[in-house]
Formats: sequence, structure tokens, C-alpha cells
Amino acid sequence: MLLLCDHYRTTYIARNQYCTSDITESKGLEGTPKILMQSQMLNLTNYERFELAYGSIVSEILRLNEDPNVQGLALDLPESLYSSKILNAVKPEKDVDGLSDVSLGRLVRGEDSDYLVSPIAGAVMELLEDLDGKTVLLVGINGPLGSSLQCLLQRRGAITASCHWKSSGLQSKLHHADVVVAGSPKPESVPASWLKPGTTIINCSPDLLSGRQILTSFGISIQYLWFRWIHSQQLRKWDLHCLKLQPLSPVPRITPTPLGEGKSTVTIGLVQALTAHLKINSFACLRQPSQGPTFGVKGGAAGGGYAQVIPMEEFNLHLTGDIHAITAANNLLAAAIDARILHESTQSDKALYNRLVPVVKGVRGFSSIQLARLRRLGINKTDPETLTEEEISRFVRLDIDPSTITWQRVVDTNDRFLRKITIGQAQFDIAVASEIMAILALTTSLEDMKERLGKIVVANDKKGEPVTAEDLGVTGALAVLMKDAIKPTLMQTLEGTPVFVHAGPFANIAHGNSSILADKIALKLVGEKGFVVTEAGFGADIGMEKFFNIKCRASGLVPSVVVLVATVRALKMHGGGPSVSAGAPLKKEYTEENLQLVADGCCNLQKQIQITQLFGVPVVVALNVFKTDSPAEVDLVCKIAKQSGAFDAVPCNHWSDGGRGAVKLAQAVEKAANQKSSFKYLYGLELPIAEKIKTIAQKVYGAKDIELSPAAQSQIDRYTRQGFGKLPICMAKTHLSLSHQPERKGVPTGFILPISDVRASIGAGFIYPLVGTMSTMPGLPTRPCFYDIDLDPVTEEVKGLF
Repeated sequence: MLLLCDHYRTTYIARNQYCTSDITESKGLEGTPKILMQSQMLNLTNYERFELAYGSIVSEILRLNEDPNVQGLALDLPESLYSSKILNAVKPEKDVDGLSDVSLGRLVRGEDSDYLVSPIAGAVMELLEDLDGKTVLLVGINGPLGSSLQCLLQRRGAITASCHWKSSGLQSKLHHADVVVAGSPKPESVPASWLKPGTTIINCSPDLLSGRQILTSFGISIQYLWFRWIHSQQLRKWDLHCLKLQPLSPVPRITPTPLGEGKSTVTIGLVQALTAHLKINSFACLRQPSQGPTFGVKGGAAGGGYAQVIPMEEFNLHLTGDIHAITAANNLLAAAIDARILHESTQSDKALYNRLVPVVKGVRGFSSIQLARLRRLGINKTDPETLTEEEISRFVRLDIDPSTITWQRVVDTNDRFLRKITIGQAQFDIAVASEIMAILALTTSLEDMKERLGKIVVANDKKGEPVTAEDLGVTGALAVLMKDAIKPTLMQTLEGTPVFVHAGPFANIAHGNSSILADKIALKLVGEKGFVVTEAGFGADIGMEKFFNIKCRASGLVPSVVVLVATVRALKMHGGGPSVSAGAPLKKEYTEENLQLVADGCCNLQKQIQITQLFGVPVVVALNVFKTDSPAEVDLVCKIAKQSGAFDAVPCNHWSDGGRGAVKLAQAVEKAANQKSSFKYLYGLELPIAEKIKTIAQKVYGAKDIELSPAAQSQIDRYTRQGFGKLPICMAKTHLSLSHQPERKGVPTGFILPISDVRASIGAGFIYPLVGTMSTMPGLPTRPCFYDIDLDPVTEEVKGLF
């Protein structure tokens, strides 16, 4: 929330237990969660400068009441203008001063959860202690602020009185006061000797708060104390009433993801341990699950056991419809491409121009996006009647080369039969593979999102130049479809720890991380000593590498700790154990103790730790314990992990015990966060595209070299010529192996990494090479998860979403 006072900026706390925000030079918090919108404040400190009459102030307040971008109003007016009409003009839900009749009435009645306290009153109450029986004199404080302070002081047992500096008997009143709170500067005619020794004095003159330097020998300025109070509010621990778990044994029909190692479950267990058990502010930031895995083979993504996001059904099904908004925006752009190709192929330049810039009520005019296209073409004209025939032709013809179209339609369901169906030149991808999803995850504001949407390259023209969404004139419409999707959704864990759920880019084809916006908002809310736990899709070779080289570059954020999730089951597989399939019974190698398999598979864990060390961030290994793991197997993994360079390795039982089962992990994370970090990127952006790909292949995957197909080399040459060569790399590779071959477990070496194609997500801001064969439209298995999903028609209870 922004409070602008003359020429300086400060931090403001509003609705203390709900909203805290630092001031930066950015555009504010566009895209904050649906429960915490962008907030701004009206600065009316200098009445003469604004030249607003009494009625104009009310009119301005009424206007701002209806402005959806303004969520809080603070009035800083001359004392003569603090009338009920002005104060009550502010909507109760936007009143952050708490000086309206509604808020004061609630304060007087003692409705603790509904009233607000102004920053000045809050600062005074924060500073005063042991008030029981003491006399507090308010001098020069009238109106709503005086009423608010008197009520708060009396609740603390104080005896209050109020007067003006010119009141008769002022000397006697000052002499008998234990505390004096002054609301206006002390006149020179009032000597300090009128105060008895030891009197506590607070000066909360509005002139001081407005930045004016007024000499006073009367006590301490509230300006400093106000800042101190605000600072204390920011850094204080949350007053959360965490939910109490009563774990059952065995855990009832709640299972970890059948094909995952419990990364989401560890995330939830960790924040539950931090906040519910160690009383440390923490936030989890998770991706939204796609219907593809939810109804396909993997199941839901809300965590598992007693480490889950709730309500789990809402989390896994549609949530707020953000993925559907992405689907709509993506397919609108696809339709715009096909429609433009059709119209350009069937109409003359003149006919196209007359339809693109029609005469409306006798007037022809360019839209703002059309004017922007003219400027890009170097045509500095604003009157449609002045364009030459050559300029009209350049303006109306995008000349899209159909063979170069890269934009595909999307649906949010696994459907392998859509892979080869073509409409125009576009095939189908799953919705979370859309570049618009990657943009949502990497954007920092509405303005930034619009700019990124406009930069989307959908094809090349017949001269080999990129054609963008901005060229198609669809940028604004895409932004409109995405205006609500940009806001993270606030949910909670089973133990009441807050969770932001936002974005869900495909972890193979895109960067597979939740949103930057969710991370940044969460960081503001947890305070200086709090923790934000955010996921990176898959292992260190894909998820973490992309998180560091792409997301950290886009956000400017630097992580403190990496938590590497491992399971005995996965390590046995990397040690040579039989394959594991969803729904099929596990072989005895995975259900019985086998220390040799575990030891052999730890080579993969050691490699993952080494990858983390490339970036200079301490790593804690979280061993997600299953009931079939033996104590000896668990001890062996933790021992090898620590010997291999992990800061610590901790067995975790959050699935069965909730946050209590991850307390040791939380303690290890807190200690690791205090270590000196020397974070660095893997490569410089100035390197050629092929060199960046090779660096990742050799240093992260362990490949001997890369092999570019002719198509891949051609695309690299094109992107370099088009000016996209300095973007980071987002490798599209299988997550089942460090190599490009899913069946090669452990730590493969000496292999040549084949790059079959190279594509670009210019709006998102990365180049993505395709390693081997990668599908962007998964298929349903023989027995999909939807066999187990059902709805009780009487209770409307959803069943089977695990």
C-alpha cells in the first residue's frame, strides 16, 4: 500500500494482520492475490498545492471509492477539514485510518476483528506500556483521532483527559499527567517546567509527519516512533491460529503421488513445520495442477497424507479458472493467425485497409495498437487518409509464411489424437505448454504482461522476419482475458499455513515453476526473517537449472537454500532396480530392504548435489520416507548425501505426521539459510545459443557433446539473425534420466545429446531446444485416474482426487 507524503516515501501498514507491503520504485503490486489487491493512497497533505475545495475533496474520495485499483484511502488534511462528511465519504472497506463513524463505532463497541486503528494511534499505543491507573493528557488532539486514542487508552486502564494548548488550567493538567500526547506544536508560551519530572511525552504533530521541520523541545517526534511502529509491524511474527492435526495410523486412503517423489508434499510439510511448529513466518508457492495429470496418470498435485493444500478438491479442479483463461487467450491468438492468413489471401490491399480501418460515423481512425504498428514500420502518420498505396500495403499485409507457424491450439486434457490434427497450420498442445502460461509465471505486473504478450512470435513472414501478437492487433484482447489470471490465489495447508497457488507452466517444455508474483508477494508478507518455499519442476537437472537461469534472472531474486527431495524407491531404481509403473504392484526390491541397490543408486543423488553446487547455493537433502523404507536404508542415504557435499540430509515423515514430521528438515533449512551463499548463473547470456545449450548439456547432464539437427541449426541461425540470441535457454528434455533416454538411469556419461529442433518463446523470454523427441500433448493411459473420480449427488462430495 502506498502512502505518498510530499517528496518522501515511506512504508505503510494497513489492516495490520492482513496486509504488509514495502515501497519500491516499481509499478506497485499489480497481480497481487485475489484477497490482497494492489493498494494506493490519496495524498492530500499540501492542501494549497492541490487547490481542492471542500466539495472537491468529497468528490475525489467518491471517485477513488469506485476505482478498482485503489484499495486503501488515507486522508491527511488540515484539522479544519476533518469533518464527518469527509471522513464518512470513504467506503468502510477502503478506510485504512479507522476514523470513520463506522470504524469508530466498532471500536467503541469492542468489535476487535472489525475496526481499524490509524498509524498514529497505533504508534502511540505501541510505545506506551503499563498504563493501568495512569493519567494520559491529549493536548491539541480532537475529532476522530482523539476519540480513537481515548477509547484505546481507556481499554488499557488509563485515565484520559483532553484539552487545547490555550485551555485554562493547562499548567495544572500538565503537572498531573503521567503521559502527554501532543497533536500540534507546543506554543513558546508553555514552558517545559510545567511538566512534572518523569512524564512521558509524545509529539504526533501532523506537520512533523508531513516532513516539515518544526523546532520543538517538547518530547520526541512521533515521526520516528511512527516509523518504528511500522517497522515492528512488518517484522513481527504472524498471529496465526494454526490448525491442530490428529494423525491416524494407518493414514486413511491418502497416498503420495504414484509417479513422483513427493516434492509438493515436502513443500507443504516444510512450511507446516516452520509456521505451525517453529513459529516462523512461512509461505508455500505452488503451481496450479493441470487437468491432464489430474485425470490422466499422475493424479492431483495438492500434496499427500497430512501435508496437503486444502480445499484439495478446489485445488485440483479448475481453481479460479486461470488455466481456462490461458486456453481462451491462446486459442484467440491461434484464430487470429488463421483469420489473417485467410483475409490477406482473398482481399486486395484497398479492401483490407477499408476493413481494418473502417469509416465510423463518417470518420476513419487508427486504434492505438494500429498506431503502434505504424511506428514500428517507420510510418509516422496518424491520419488514415494520408497513407500512400505503398504504406497501406506494408500496413495491411503481414505476409505470414504458413510453413513457419509455431503457435498451436491448446486444451487442458491429455488427448494424443489431437497431436496430428491441423487447423490451418496449428496443431494442439496441452494448455500448460502454452507460452502464455510461461508468461504468466514470469511476469511482474500487468504492464509487463501486456508487453510480453505483444512480443509473442507466432510465425515468420515471407521475408523471414518475425510476426508477433502485436502485429496481429490482439495484444489488448489477450490482456483482457488474462487480467484476473494474473492474481495469485490464497489457500492454506492442513495446519493453516498460507499457500499461494499461481501459474503452472509445463515442466518439460517450459520452466516448470510457480509465478514470480506469488514469490514476491509472499516475501513481503513473511518479513525479513520469514521463509518462502517455492517449487521447481522435476530434479536439479531440469527444474532447478531452469529456476536459476531463467526465473532468477527474470525476478532478480536469489534463493538461500535448495531442498533436494529424494526417496529410497527412486534411488533403488537408479541403482538398477526394476521399472515402476503407476497402478502396478511394486516389485519386492522396493518393498524389502536392499542396501546394495540403495548404495548403487546414490550416484544419482550425488550428481544432483553436484549440479546444485554449480550455482553456489547450499543444499539440504529431504529424504521423503515411505513406510517400506528400512531404518538402515534411510541412514545410508543421509550419510552418503552429507559425504557428497549436502549441508544436511534429513529423513522426513510429514506425509504421516504433518508438520511435526518435518521439524528437523525445517531446522536444517533455517541453519543452511544462514550460511554464506555465492550464487552464480551457469552461463552468460552473451554466449551464442549453441554454446549455452552445450554448457547445460556438459556441466549439468554430463554429456560429452551436443548434436544439432539441420532444422535446429537453421532455427538457431534465424533466431540469432532476428536478435533473439541473448535469451536464456529452456531445455525440453525428459525428466526420467539425466540423459535424453528415459531408460538410462544412474549417471550416464559419454553420450551425445541430440537437439532435434530449437523453438523460441520470445514473450516469455527464452529459447527452448527440443532434446530428442518431446511431446507437448500427453495421452491418457489405459486406466486413467478418472475411473476413481466421482461426485456424490446428495452431499456433492468429490471422491477419488488423489
